[in-house]
Amino acid sequence: MMTRVLVVGGANGIGLSMAQILAQRPTTEKVYIVDKAPLADEYKNEKTESYEFDLTTGDYSIFDHFNDINGLIITAGFGRLALFKDVPEEMIDAYFNVNTIPVIKIVKHFYDKLLSSEHFYCGVMVSIAGFMSSPFFSLYGATKAALKVFIESVNVELEKAGSKNRILNVSPGSMKGTSFNQGKTDLSVTEPMAKEILSHIEAKDDLFIPQYEEIFKTVLERYHKDFREEGRHSYDYKLQSGRVNQQNK
Repeated sequence: MMTRVLVVGGANGIGLSMAQILAQRPTTEKVYIVDKAPLADEYKNEKTESYEFDLTTGDYSIFDHFNDINGLIITAGFGRLALFKDVPEEMIDAYFNVNTIPVIKIVKHFYDKLLSSEHFYCGVMVSIAGFMSSPFFSLYGATKAALKVFIESVNVELEKAGSKNRILNVSPGSMKGTSFNQGKTDLSVTEPMAKEILSHIEAKDDLFIPQYEEIFKTVLERYHKDFREEGRHSYDYKLQSGRVNQQNK
């Protein structure tokens, strides 16, 4: 069980929800939160320590302060629905410098703990967009596809090295109650999902796709059968759902 946990991206959304649940556990000793945004006063307590840090700075020495942890959760990331032609060129770097490169560097920083015979728990928020083509999400999907393959590859290396520790790939679709789509975090909405994710991290699972049986099993089957047709279906679905227009108002 996680007792001293670092949550990168824990000041809002699903990261905040998991941090709050962990802080309420009697067995938790410390929850470190690292986020570009400050942690709101209402979420601070004696078990939490929060640090403001921009993942795009390139200086990751801040993570030297957390060598006492036995749990690492990375939820930082962003995405915005837009056609690739409408994405400014400078945003290409921004997507990878927030969603992908920091995750890999942070995992590298704590990799000795993953390789250790001691229990170490790790979970990364990826996305179902990393499993298939996702029009209007081309860059976001690319950053998450990179994480998907990275996690799968590293988990095999951990297994072959004799470690029981694994990195959990959490790949949901759209999540309600988070601030991902310029919304407002609602912990009452995110709490059930946060608890489920934590249970998978502590079970040392390597993949968790929420609503897999209900939705994404069929979607992924359609994608593997004909990725072009499924891409067209995804394009039309986003337009018809109104999500594109809502984000671009």
